[in-house]
Amino acid sequence: MAELVLIDGANPLPEPFITEADLEEFRAMAERLATRQESEAAEGGAHQVALTAEDIFGLGIEIDVVRSAILHRYRRIRRPIHMIMSTAIAGGGAEARAAWRNRLWRAGVERLVRELPEVSTTWLDADHRLVFTHAPDIADIIRTLPRPAGGARS
Repeated sequence: MAELVLIDGANPLPEPFITEADLEEFRAMAERLATRQESEAAEGGAHQVALTAEDIFGLGIEIDVVRSAILHRYRRIRRPIHMIMSTAIAGGGAEARAAWRNRLWRAGVERLVRELPEVSTTWLDADHRLVFTHAPDIADIIRTLPRPAGGARS
C-alpha cells in the first residue's frame, strides 16, 4: 500500500485564504512573480513557463475554491496520509494579515486531523518556500515515516 505525502498543500481551510481585503495585495504579488518569471525566461532558463500576472492571480483564486471543498475528498483516500506543513505559510512577520493567514493555515490542518485522526502531520518552522529552504529536512521526514503494512519503501 502506497503512502500519500503532501507538502504544504491540499489544506482544507475553514474559510477563504484570499478575501476581498486581500485582492490588491495578491494582484501585486502576482505582478511581481510574473515580472520575475519574464526576467528569468529572458536569461534563457530551460523548461520555463511564464504565466501572466492575471494567470497567477486567477490560479490563486481557483486554489482557494478547491481548498474550500477538499475536506470530503480526504475521506475517499484509502492510503495512509502524512502532511508536511509550514508553520508560517505567509512568513514570520508581525503584519496582521500574515499572522491571520498563518493561523488559518494551521486551523485547516487541525480541522482535517480532527475529522480524520489517522492523518499524520509534521510541522516545519518555515514559510511556503519550505520545499526550497528545507529540502533535506523533508527528505529525512519522508525516509523516517513508518512503512505501511506490507509495503516497502525505496
